[in-house]
Amino acid sequence: MATQKPVERPLSPHIQIYRPQMTSISSILTRITGNALIVGAFLMIWWLVAAASGPEYFATANAVATSWFGDLVFTASLLAVWYHYLAGLRHLYFDAGNGLEIETAEMLGWICIIGSVVLTVITLVLV
Repeated sequence: MATQKPVERPLSPHIQIYRPQMTSISSILTRITGNALIVGAFLMIWWLVAAASGPEYFATANAVATSWFGDLVFTASLLAVWYHYLAGLRHLYFDAGNGLEIETAEMLGWICIIGSVVLTVITLVLV
């Protein structure tokens, strides 16, 4: 029996010509930050359970929470909270039928990203 030659078809959209859009990036970031908040929540819950369990267990949990790893997780969680909050406001604005033009949607996506970084820095400085 003769073997068929596979048909060479281009990928669609091809990775070299496709430019990610701000609307898709902000949607993906909203999902990532929403799920990433779970990591910070688990670390905080572990710390609270350890505080209720006893001084030895709390010392271990507190060492992790106050280490560079804990600082990184809590700072990333703070950034995720601010981004998720701003993206939620953006989504409410869209739900009202506003800002659905491409230029406005892209501008609001950049506002969410830049605003979350600025608000995170302000929060870290104030706290």
